[in-house]
Amino acid sequence: MKYSIIVPVFNRPDEVDELLESLTHQSEKDFEVVIVEDGSQTPCEDVCKRYENMMDIHYYYKENSGPGQSRNYGAECAKGEYLLILDSDVVLPEGYLKAVSDELSREPADAFGGPDKAHSSFTDTQKAISYSMTSFFTTGGIRGGKKKMDKFYPRSFNMGIRRDVYLRLNGFSNMRFGEDIDFSIRIFKAGCRCRLFPEAWVWHKRRTDFRKFWRQVYNSGIARINLYKKYPESLKLVHLLPMVFTVGVIGTLLLLFFGFLPYMLGTVHVFPTLGNAMAALGCIGLAGIILYTIALFIDSSRENHSVKIGLLSIRAAFTQLMGYGCGFLSAWWKRCVLGQSEFSAYNKTFYK
Repeated sequence: MKYSIIVPVFNRPDEVDELLESLTHQSEKDFEVVIVEDGSQTPCEDVCKRYENMMDIHYYYKENSGPGQSRNYGAECAKGEYLLILDSDVVLPEGYLKAVSDELSREPADAFGGPDKAHSSFTDTQKAISYSMTSFFTTGGIRGGKKKMDKFYPRSFNMGIRRDVYLRLNGFSNMRFGEDIDFSIRIFKAGCRCRLFPEAWVWHKRRTDFRKFWRQVYNSGIARINLYKKYPESLKLVHLLPMVFTVGVIGTLLLLFFGFLPYMLGTVHVFPTLGNAMAALGCIGLAGIILYTIALFIDSSRENHSVKIGLLSIRAAFTQLMGYGCGFLSAWWKRCVLGQSEFSAYNKTFYK
């Protein structure tokens, strides 16, 4: 068969139900579905059984080892020419597989990936987080399907690869976070053809609240340093921007505090020049942050047709950038300064 759709799952039967239901509407039918239950306490086997008469579906249960190793397990069981790696929290539009086939017919590819969008049924918080992860003002828009000059690195929520290439490269590594970028880097190093399929997009629920979103992006910041230690050439200027933003916001707040503190204490006459300079620099930084916030609000409100989502998008963007920046700085200090080995912060809450 042409496609094997591989989905690792951990305690997400409702999400699997939605994903499988969307697969019943695909215009292309030459596919199998491989569900790999990664040690769940709330399995989705009964959900999978309901779809046995609608599609070629295979359910496997294994001990918990994380999504990367579960995808590898599924790849060993798959039969398709191409492996389509999806997260359990995505839903496919009915033309998804046709879009993949159209792109492969137009120009062959060894590996590929597609963007993601927010569905109209998502909560306002999910829509705000989706905006933050795909907006030009936060990620440059590449995760929203916009092309760029640099290489496109597929992400595991929506990724495809020839099965023979997957097995030859031994699939995903043992990295707990950033394992999809690690795999994409190895795909390029092997000389494979890899590109973006703009029309092969998915609806992606992502995290449901800002606390979980912070955990996700904090670990993404850590993963970037872990990747840098494995592949120094993988660190680009754009990867430093969330860290610069984080330092800038914190620095602005400190400048404002210490700049105006002498006025509040009545001691401005002690170091008047220094206090005024700090206050002025703090005000300049604050003006930049305010302008950025206004741009986020206007763009998200226009795109989502909602002032509420526009306001939530401000919080989502600051959570994304500063969460990533804090994880990046923490990992840089521990790995590059102190020389510690690879680590991640939220291993025990990876799926939560």
